[in-house]
Amino acid sequence: MKIAIAGTGYVGLSNAVILAQHHDVVALDIDPAKVELINSGTSPIVDPEISDFLANADLSLRATTDPAQAYEGADFVVIATPTDYDTESNFFDTSTVEKVLVDVQAHAPDATVIIKSTIPVGFTERMRTTHPGADIIFSPEFLREGRALYDNLHPSRIIVGDTTDSARAFADLLLEGAIDKDAPVLLVGSTEAEAIKLFANTYLAMRVAYFNELDTYAATRGLDTKQIIEGVGLDPRIGDHYNNPSFGYGGYCLPKDTRQLLANYGDVPQTLITAIVDANTTRMDFIAADIETRKPATVGIYRLIMKAGSDNFRASSIQGVMSRLQARGTDILIYEPTLAQDTFQGARVTRDLEEFTIQADVIIANRLDGTARSFGDKLYTRDLYGRD
Repeated sequence: MKIAIAGTGYVGLSNAVILAQHHDVVALDIDPAKVELINSGTSPIVDPEISDFLANADLSLRATTDPAQAYEGADFVVIATPTDYDTESNFFDTSTVEKVLVDVQAHAPDATVIIKSTIPVGFTERMRTTHPGADIIFSPEFLREGRALYDNLHPSRIIVGDTTDSARAFADLLLEGAIDKDAPVLLVGSTEAEAIKLFANTYLAMRVAYFNELDTYAATRGLDTKQIIEGVGLDPRIGDHYNNPSFGYGGYCLPKDTRQLLANYGDVPQTLITAIVDANTTRMDFIAADIETRKPATVGIYRLIMKAGSDNFRASSIQGVMSRLQARGTDILIYEPTLAQDTFQGARVTRDLEEFTIQADVIIANRLDGTARSFGDKLYTRDLYGRD
């Protein structure tokens, strides 16, 4: 069976690897450098399992920049292109997905198209109307950046937004490539599948926001956040997971998915979804103000990444704090060894850790690692557990 994958980010590349264990997979990307890396057995993204499989596993996988090479003869086409949130329209920008659908109709009109990109509720039905006769299915992903392939090898669940034979066949393909064969499989309506994705990520954002606001209260009142969290978490309905305070939820998924869900509500009564979105802004406002109480001349930003084990800067919460400090006139110095340029969003960048440590009066770190712990009294973080 030939399977084409459009997009080689975390979602696309992890799916490509899973499927290429048993089938011929062609991955399409517009970036020739990424294509070259994949074809040489090197991962273009930070993900230990993807790196290992590309280098060592027996995969039938190649990459290309040519849509015709990717799509022609494909039985399935998996769309994993980015759908960034458009603040002007208050909806996901689905133009990349729509372009792929047009290209697939031109090169592989009989292929079943699986949309893995996160999309607004109702998008799949609209695309089925736009492309009559096309077999278009939405199947949400539930992956962590930096552990995307691991989460596909050990899926928490497989959800496919259709109840047809094609939908069942795709679910079977994912199970075939997984290590855990007993993952729950749910075949549902396309619109329900879209809603599952957005509500799942919004719940995670709500949990982040809850423990962050608990931490804000404790910090303001001079209480021990850790004691409160551990006492609350002893209730088995709450548990001791996903409870580590941070500067806010960030990354590629949670900020945009919560706003998309809020936009989808439209005239449906709600207050909680609005509060989840607003809570993240409030948290970053508090963090910036709390840092300013130390009256630093220069604040050091230790890493721009959203979390440990990721190479993604997109919408990281530390950038939200940084922009607030800049607006207050605070000098910013960034330590980010993966950046080649000497400035980032108007702030100075250094790759010299010693220089960074000397020049910064306060060093902020959203997540702790061995290096961050060495900053001593200069360190500002809300990370209690060194995880999540």
